[in-house]
Amino acid sequence: MTSPLASSYGQARARFLEASSAAGARVETFAHPDAGPNGEDLAVDLAWLAEAEGDQNLVLVVSGTHGVEGFAGSAIQTRHIVEGIELAPSTSMVMLHALNPYGFAWVRRTNEDNIDLNRNFVDFDARPVNERYGPIADVLVPDKWDEATQQATLRALLELLEQRGMPEVQEIVSGGQYDHPKGLFYGGVEPSWANRLLRDLCSGPFARFDRVVIVDLHTGLGPWGVGELISSVPDTSDAFEADQAVFGDDLVSLASGESVSAQLAGEWISAVAQWLSPAQVHAVAIEYGVVEIIQVLMALRADAWLHGYGDPTGSEAAPIKQALRAVFADDDPEWHERTWQRYQQVWRRINQALSA
Repeated sequence: MTSPLASSYGQARARFLEASSAAGARVETFAHPDAGPNGEDLAVDLAWLAEAEGDQNLVLVVSGTHGVEGFAGSAIQTRHIVEGIELAPSTSMVMLHALNPYGFAWVRRTNEDNIDLNRNFVDFDARPVNERYGPIADVLVPDKWDEATQQATLRALLELLEQRGMPEVQEIVSGGQYDHPKGLFYGGVEPSWANRLLRDLCSGPFARFDRVVIVDLHTGLGPWGVGELISSVPDTSDAFEADQAVFGDDLVSLASGESVSAQLAGEWISAVAQWLSPAQVHAVAIEYGVVEIIQVLMALRADAWLHGYGDPTGSEAAPIKQALRAVFADDDPEWHERTWQRYQQVWRRINQALSA
């Protein structure tokens, strides 16, 4: 059976734009300065599917924050446009397709500067320090990727896991770091292209709304096909209670330590909530699981080596890219159906909250 997911960024974008055009959406395109692996144009596309009179509500659905995760996110967005879902009164809706088009096209989680966009929205004059990452930086991403090096570094990582356990290692590795540009979960030293674009959107077309609901589509963590709803605000806050009223009681806060994701600094939805002030912002990341976390880590390590020390256009690239795509996007139609059903559930909750 044919996969419902696109085989490339170009195909995903074409499907999205075709569906948006057929639905009569107003599309804005923001060209990315770099090109894809085959020289193709890259862009962030905004499809305004509904533009209500007034400035009451906006719903923003985003794919591709972590490029390769856009395969699943784009498929959900396009299916939403094609099938249509009821929208609450006095509500505008926009789909932001491929926040990180470079990573999507090159089948990377990170952007053109190896930056993880969800670590890039920090105060760079006082950016976080991850002292525990440095001692294992060369183990995570060695400068060689021959069989001997892979085996040696894997043994070292397994020993670390045995000593400290997966939760602590996940926190050390994926919490974000700002000192190793070729490493994993690198946050950068200045605002990225996508960071600047979002700031412009928040001071421009998104600024007029009183209430903004954000859905950010992610893959890679948790059980197969299950979509955990993740909030960035503390679960002891009034803001979290307000978000539960929009997204449901199964919303999980990063701060609780109970999420499939480690606590992190620099995610974009927290920054956007501040930029849109005094608007009331409700934001959720839906995190769909694909494979075990250790497989995700191994695929990320290989890809970081490829772009940091290898040749992303060379003969070793294809198997590394295939492995990376596989841990973030399952071509099994049943997996896509599960992700879609969860998305529909969340959408119904949002509509109910905005209709109240």
